[in-house]
Amino acid sequence: MIYVFCRAVVRGLFAVLYRFESVGVHNIPSEGGVLICANHISLRDPISVGIHVKRQVKFMAKAELFKIPVFGWLVTQLGAFPVKRGGVSKDSIKTSLKILRNGEVMGIFPEGTRNSDAEAAKRGAASFALRSGATVVPAAIIGEYKLFRKTKIIYGAPIDLSAYKDDKSPEALNEATALIMQSITEMRATGKPTVN
Repeated sequence: MIYVFCRAVVRGLFAVLYRFESVGVHNIPSEGGVLICANHISLRDPISVGIHVKRQVKFMAKAELFKIPVFGWLVTQLGAFPVKRGGVSKDSIKTSLKILRNGEVMGIFPEGTRNSDAEAAKRGAASFALRSGATVVPAAIIGEYKLFRKTKIIYGAPIDLSAYKDDKSPEALNEATALIMQSITEMRATGKPTVN
């Protein structure tokens, strides 16, 4: 499988170039829909989130990338799906929910990007989780991807959002979002996985 081969190659490269390591991978359930929510510091982050996870992790990617010959085919094989410039479209939302409801793993960066509405992006992660019923696993990427200096990713214990499952109010979404961001922030500060 292309994904497994590429993951192994990149894992080796990251180990050498960034002394990359992962902590807490056991916190990712072996089955069922999972939404991995991580902080966003580099274009390398989607790779970091997935290379030590046994299950394939899918991500949104800029639609323009899929138009590049060969590369577009490759990112599709690696599990990426397109999102249009300027924000998350209805199609990308439907695709995300389908992935999670089908029991697959998706990665997302609740902080958004420099060109996005950060608060809306944060709430979007919580919304995906609550609408799909997926397990939320917080992740913290620590380091700066400097050559031969350590960079690592920490996966925390799944976040219990069951209290908000049947609550569609903005307040519930904000509280669920706060829990996700709090876990990511805590791991970045302590360098250790969160526990239940």
